[in-house]
Parts: sequence; structure tokens; C-alpha cells
Amino acid sequence: MSRNPQLDSSGRLAHLLSIEGLPRETLVHVLDTARSFVSVTERDIKKVPLLRGKSVFNLFFEPSTRTRTTFEIAAKRLSADVINLNVGSSSQSKGETLLDTIANLSAMHADMFVVRHSQSGAPNLIARHVGPNIHVINAGDGRHAHPTQALLDMFTIRHYKHDFPGLRVAIVGDILHSRVARSQIHALTTLGVAEVRVIAPATLLPAAVTRLGVQVFTDMAKGLKDVDVVIMLRLQNERMSGELLPSAQEYFKNYGLSPEKLAHADSQAIVMHPGPMNRGVEIDSSVADGTQSVILPQVTFGIAVRMAVMSILAGQS
Repeated sequence: MSRNPQLDSSGRLAHLLSIEGLPRETLVHVLDTARSFVSVTERDIKKVPLLRGKSVFNLFFEPSTRTRTTFEIAAKRLSADVINLNVGSSSQSKGETLLDTIANLSAMHADMFVVRHSQSGAPNLIARHVGPNIHVINAGDGRHAHPTQALLDMFTIRHYKHDFPGLRVAIVGDILHSRVARSQIHALTTLGVAEVRVIAPATLLPAAVTRLGVQVFTDMAKGLKDVDVVIMLRLQNERMSGELLPSAQEYFKNYGLSPEKLAHADSQAIVMHPGPMNRGVEIDSSVADGTQSVILPQVTFGIAVRMAVMSILAGQS
């Protein structure tokens, strides 16, 4: 069996490309490390010197204000030099290949690349072609993976529910197009939750989703019954082709999280959403802003988790 390309010869994390295939102890190490960084974000001076003198390049080949911003904040709080490149409007549009771009930036003594790309596998390709002292973080690639989002979601779940065994978790919405859902499922199963459910209309379910070890529901009330965590997903209209849904109003009626539907879950269930939210489509405002919602803490925890990943890759944690 070949070695996981994300791990070095000693089993340490060299790149973060996907949750799939990472051992449980690696995920727990990230979560434990992130806990120590939460306190940094609460200080008056929100900086530690762990990445001082290191250069972090944010390479976003598709837009994402929230993810890019949290990576930038995380790197700056570790005292790194951060270079943001909107590559889609620069060298790539002039015909330069992806690997040419990486080679040129590597020649500028980059230490870390944070990569978001519309093509699945692009961060993996980059990781295979960088030098041994350069680290690559996947900030979302196609429909494939979004590992730091899954890790910050796991951190949020552990913060509120304390541990994973025994938990029932429901992921609701556009499973078909969601790299977040895939990463969440791999993380949840690796961390040992009792049950992972996916709830969606049949048109938004991948053909072989049951192979991921989940229970599939097309009925919201049955799927949410007694769950401890509800993770809502954004409808990714930009990735849809053809008529997968009758209308946004019809979708909200059947799959939007309203107080009435949430009542089927455990009374202490938490509600999550990776953002950005479509209010009135995936989630009712009264739920998004309600007492069971932990959507804003997810964003806060995301900075600490991305700090943890960067510090571990740099050999500082």
C-alpha cells in the first residue's frame, strides 16, 4: 500500500490536501493544537512568532472572500509574510500553466501555498511538484475536498459536544456538489461518531454516497429525528447544470431548516453552516440567528484551526 502523500517519511503532516486517508491521531493533533490558538485570538495583541520570516502565498484561482480572509488572518497572527494572489486575473489568463506559476513563486522563496481551485486535484498536483521544504494547503478544489473547513467544523462540534462517539450528525442539502460534505463525512467517520446521515432530494445525492458509510434520507423529518448536530449546506447553483430543483421556494419548503423541522432533532442539537448562507432557501433566519445556531463561532474557530494547520506544517506544533 502506498504512503499517504500528505505525510512525510516520519508520518508527520507535510501537506493538507484531503481528510481522506489521514489517521485519527493527525486530526486530533490539529484540533488539540487549535484549542491553544483560540486564546491567541482573544488577546489584545493577537500574534505569536511561530511563522516569523516565513512567506505564505494565498493562491485563489476561484473567488472566496471568507476562506481567503481567514487564511490571511491566521497566517498574519502567526507572524508570517502573506502574499495574496488573485491568479485567475493575472498569469493564468495570459497563458501561463499552473506549474509554471508555482515554479516562479517557488523561486521567490515561498514556504507555503494555500490553494483554491475549481479543478479537483489541483492542490495535489502542486504538492507533487514543489520542493521538500514547501507545504501546500488545499483551500477547496472542485467537488473534491475542503479539509480545513471540515476540521473547523469538527473543532466546533467537539467544543459544544465535547467528544465524537455517540453523536448522530446530519448533513443537509446539496451533497452532490459539496466538497465540504465529502470532507466532513471522512472527518466524522474517522473521529468515530455513531452515525452520519445525509439528507437531500434524490437529485442532489451522489450515486454512490452510501459507500461513504452514511445513512441516506430524502425526508427531512425522518432524517433529523434525534440528531445532535445539524450541518446545513449552501445550494451551489454555480455548479449545477440542468434542472435539479423545481424552485428555491419549493426547496425551502421541503429541505430548508425551519424551527418546525429543527424540532425533530434533539432539543440540545447545534446548527451549523459553512457559509455563505442563503437565508430563506437553506435556513430560516429565526434558526440561523437562534439559540441553537453556532454559525458565527464556526467562523471564529476557523482562524484558530487554520493557525494550527500552518504551524504543524511548518514544524512548530
